[in-house]
Amino acid sequence: MYLVTIITPIYNGEKYLMRYSEQVNAIGYKNLQIIVVNDGSKDKTSEIVKKIC
Repeated sequence: MYLVTIITPIYNGEKYLMRYSEQVNAIGYKNLQIIVVNDGSKDKTSEIVKKIC
């Protein structure tokens, strides 16, 4: 099984992150790497990403 990497830049996306996480998990691919690039968000984006990890 190949490693698939999804790179997601995000800025002030706290209200979208939980849904994004659910959608990525729904893919069901086991060998998946997600890289989230926080571009200086002023909201709780970093905290939410840490919880999701």
